[in-house]
Amino acid sequence: MRGAAAPVTDPRSVRGALRHVEAALASIDARAEARHLVRGVLGPSATGPVAGRHVELESARWRELERATARRLAGEPLAYVLGNAAFRDLTLAVDARVLIPRPETELLVDAVIGLPVPRSARVLEVGVGSGAIALSLLHEERFERMIATDISADALGVARANAAALGLEPRLELRLGDGYAPLRPRERFDVVVSNPPYVADADRDGLPREVRDHEPSLALFAGDGLAVIRPLVRGAPAVLAPGGVLALEVGSTQGPAVRRMCVEAGLRATRVLQDLCGRDRIVLGRAA
Repeated sequence: MRGAAAPVTDPRSVRGALRHVEAALASIDARAEARHLVRGVLGPSATGPVAGRHVELESARWRELERATARRLAGEPLAYVLGNAAFRDLTLAVDARVLIPRPETELLVDAVIGLPVPRSARVLEVGVGSGAIALSLLHEERFERMIATDISADALGVARANAAALGLEPRLELRLGDGYAPLRPRERFDVVVSNPPYVADADRDGLPREVRDHEPSLALFAGDGLAVIRPLVRGAPAVLAPGGVLALEVGSTQGPAVRRMCVEAGLRATRVLQDLCGRDRIVLGRAA
């Protein structure tokens, strides 16, 4: 990325803003980035028909756009700069307290939606983050209610705000704690779903800078990559109701190892599902 924005050669109009930001972001798919950034700062209509007109911008709006462009140039993810990310049918508030929802995680939601359990099923999400998984399942009316936990109080704050914005807060109970620790004695669930941290610490340097330097390490890294998944699998039989299902998102090379963990933990009917690129992505296991 270039270190400084190109000089402004067009009047301070929406068209000028598009050209200015496009030049500044020349090395990162400039046209698409510029449209997202200008639309996010100035509003959805900014990149529509009005973009071709000389509509003057207020100085305050121009400065806001300059600040947003500078943040993107510094490597901050576009979703954080704009303050939101799309996931399935939702637009969720996101910031550096939570991982940005990925398209792969939509496959985990699809897998849970397809489970043969009723809408009244007791459902737990471990590691709620922004709320993408739980709020999608509630918004799409797959389940009546859910419980979701997270080790990060900051992440719970983001999830709570997103739930409130979507009118789903009464149907989502949020609890603070690590893994299954926030559960009450003898609480059992028909579905446990999680997108846990699964990147190995040794792979940190191979990640894109905007991921490595800006997204929360707590939500990304897990020792050898399986350090968080192991206790989730081993502890699953104690929190699943008979016939209950554990649904996990995993790294692209972790499918066989996690499936073996499920078998060793006593889960049956284990399956590994692939993403659209044919890589292992979802592991399902059913309690006896």
